[in-house]
Amino acid sequence: MTAGADIDLLSPGAVADPQGALARLREEDPVHWSPHHRAWILTRFDDVAAALRDVAFYSSDRVTSVFEDKLSPAEREERLPTFRILGGWMVFHDPPDHTRLRDLVKKAFTVRAVEQLRPRVRELVDELLAAPLARGSCDLVREVAYPLPATIVAEMLGVPASDRDLFKSWSDDITTLVFGGPDARERRVRAQAGLVELAAYLGDLVSHYRASPADNLITGLVQAQEAGQALSDDEVVSTCTLVLFGGHETTTNLIANGFLALLRHPDELRALVADPALAATAVGELNRFDGPSKFVVRRAAADAELRGRTIRAGDAVLLAQCAANRDPRAFDRPDVLDLRRDPNRHLAFGHGIHYCLGAPLARMEAQEALPRLAAALRDARLTAEPAWLPLIVSRGLASLPIAFTP
Repeated sequence: MTAGADIDLLSPGAVADPQGALARLREEDPVHWSPHHRAWILTRFDDVAAALRDVAFYSSDRVTSVFEDKLSPAEREERLPTFRILGGWMVFHDPPDHTRLRDLVKKAFTVRAVEQLRPRVRELVDELLAAPLARGSCDLVREVAYPLPATIVAEMLGVPASDRDLFKSWSDDITTLVFGGPDARERRVRAQAGLVELAAYLGDLVSHYRASPADNLITGLVQAQEAGQALSDDEVVSTCTLVLFGGHETTTNLIANGFLALLRHPDELRALVADPALAATAVGELNRFDGPSKFVVRRAAADAELRGRTIRAGDAVLLAQCAANRDPRAFDRPDVLDLRRDPNRHLAFGHGIHYCLGAPLARMEAQEALPRLAAALRDARLTAEPAWLPLIVSRGLASLPIAFTP
């Protein structure tokens, strides 16, 4: 692939297997300008890791810049509701706002806090597997990989159990707006309406827990606000939408992608069944091999040279985590799935100050789910070709239909 050859990250081939085209870029054009995506694509491990650390040059404040600089007045008016909500997400901010918002919720995602949830996760995995095991078939995404983390994060926030089914469609709407699928106005307008509905619902919950405090994350945010933290009502709701979405989307894809990788590597599946203590290194390796995040999006804050190319201030930069995680300069046998790989300094959860806040929770949920799935569904087989979601940033399955011995 020459420097002039472009890539369409939403082509069917790239959606199904992003590694092929990105591997060619990594070797031949590691700092690639894509006219199609109007963005730079960085694919080598050292470049991606350095960019994730360099928050001064590679800015996360891309929502405000797009809203103010890239949209017409009519488009800004149309997308204002989306901007008001997503603009409050800490992941779209640089310090000091990023630090302020992250500090308010980080206590809920410490290793110690997450370990207290482990028994509930085990219980829920067994509950979710009961019906599929009796039936001998399931869609692993719909019946296990999605409801497990969605239920846990809803319980953390204080969402009533009777309302949790509402969040699947709202979550799909956020995916449309955040992760860069095919850009159709009708689809975007419908997704924005769902996001606004979610924000209104969470706003009502915030009001409820302001009047009737409970032991949950929403109450914690309300109490921080009332204790004098510089936190607006919009930021409380925005933070709740981020936690609700980010708290399950990554884990859903980690579990589903990971189980598919195990199905395609039966020796590794058998190894995990034989030794469930492999769970910790197995989850790290499955995250590296085919994890839930393909790209992190940044915006250049100034002009800079990188490998002989000039990145201009304001340019969009796509940091290819998935390609970096297969870089032979950083990993021995990078295209081999090895559940015993250790050390494993993958970038699937990011790097630097924006390292995924929910990483301890996602790891723990996957460590509990994947060995149980491997043992219970050890003879599972695909009943249809897996369908990948057509997204630029995220790597996830729309469905994973399997059959197995009841």
